[in-house]
Amino acid sequence: MSDNQSASQPSRRQFIQAGAAVATVGAAVAKPASSHAADANSKLRIGFIGPGGRGFGAHVKTLAKLQVEGRAIELVAVCDVYSEHRDKAAKHIEKETGVAPTKYEDYLDMIAMEDLDAVCIGTPDHWHAKQTIDSLNAGLHVYCEKPMTKTVEEAIDVMNTWKKTGQVMQVGVQSTSLPVWNQVNQLLTSGKLGKVLMYQTEYFRNSAQGQWRYYKLEPQMNPTNINWKKWLGVEEGLAEHQDFDREVYKQWRRFWPFGSGMFTDLFVHRTTSMLKATGLRFPGRVVGAGGIYVEYDGREVPDVATVVADFNEGVQGLVTATMACQETPIKQSIRGHFGTFEFGNGEQFDGFDFIPERSQVTRDSKLKAERIATEKVGDTTYAHFANWIDAMEANDPAMCNNDPLLGAAAIATVILGAKSYREGKAYMIDPTELTVREADATWAKQWEERSKKRMPAKHISGWTAGDTGSTLEEPDYMKLGGPWIDGKDPAS
Repeated sequence: MSDNQSASQPSRRQFIQAGAAVATVGAAVAKPASSHAADANSKLRIGFIGPGGRGFGAHVKTLAKLQVEGRAIELVAVCDVYSEHRDKAAKHIEKETGVAPTKYEDYLDMIAMEDLDAVCIGTPDHWHAKQTIDSLNAGLHVYCEKPMTKTVEEAIDVMNTWKKTGQVMQVGVQSTSLPVWNQVNQLLTSGKLGKVLMYQTEYFRNSAQGQWRYYKLEPQMNPTNINWKKWLGVEEGLAEHQDFDREVYKQWRRFWPFGSGMFTDLFVHRTTSMLKATGLRFPGRVVGAGGIYVEYDGREVPDVATVVADFNEGVQGLVTATMACQETPIKQSIRGHFGTFEFGNGEQFDGFDFIPERSQVTRDSKLKAERIATEKVGDTTYAHFANWIDAMEANDPAMCNNDPLLGAAAIATVILGAKSYREGKAYMIDPTELTVREADATWAKQWEERSKKRMPAKHISGWTAGDTGSTLEEPDYMKLGGPWIDGKDPAS
């Protein structure tokens, strides 16, 4: 409570919560009743958890810019276990906005002592789930940097907590704020490619010193300035104790207890975009492959990796890359029975290509290759934070471009690929319970059974195109096929 606030008056957060509709677990997120949006003179009070690295360069800098430009937000607190990060973030906010934020070492103290409306989480992966759930349960809106969580189980917990609390939450995959993916989804569901069969995507990189080792180690990174035990999360059960190591602290993405290398730092970007475009969510079966083939620098995560995910809608997804070559990536694309969309690489598009299959297959000579224009976004990070603010002001979780349902589906896809790589097993997700188990023969058998029964094709969510591009012609000579029961020709 602030010094000038009466104890009999509700806090801003209590006021926001007062009329919120609570969604049931597993149901669609309910839109809370009008609350903060009704208070035109109030500002959203935002705190930062982990404002170092991405948390500073993207979270702090972007929101400070948005505040200066006139958005109704206040950056009131920063929290980090590293004093250098706290001081740097606080100085930047004060310089840009004219008001110094309060500094904290423990995010729970910040939540308890500040009258916050929202938090931005930019900590290492292994902290995301706990900090997100604690914040949502405290009645706060959340922006959580990708990946949303470290494990599939945590992802389901976060998703269910989000649904239960009705808070606004944005997962930090900024490319989901590109208009292209909604545009592509409309084209796919209307049958532009016919039956959707596959997406493929990539995130190739290269460096002279090894991936993530370009994060510099500095002398001031030491246990005097860093609460190492808290960073590890030993008391919280998030990691086992180990001696302080600057390499682990600064380059944690190279080590399994804290990150998962390219799977969660890079693959989750492209996978989330593909899921948004196709309307797919949780995969049915996932397998991963790869290895450490050149970066022998003490890392644990692979420098070459591939994840193949099969979806219950009858679509396969592939994401692949190497961290040791960058100039020859595969093209990002979505393939269907009647054609393909090619997007090129990266996440800045002014258009994409439609490449039709030949008319002998489509039976449509009017299908021609074309360039489809799309709206280009200059700064996707800025657009993503602006979208989050819009959703908070409207108090509408559904407005976020990357909500925890999409975030959970993406992390499940890539982290099961990592788990498969490490353990040498394939995994399946129950579509109803969202539980994970080792894969077996049932995946292949279900598709064989559909074929034997001549069943119709399955389709992505929202499909409106009927049988377009999803049926086969039956040549007359196929009447000669079939078993000869009791020696009798089936064609007789």
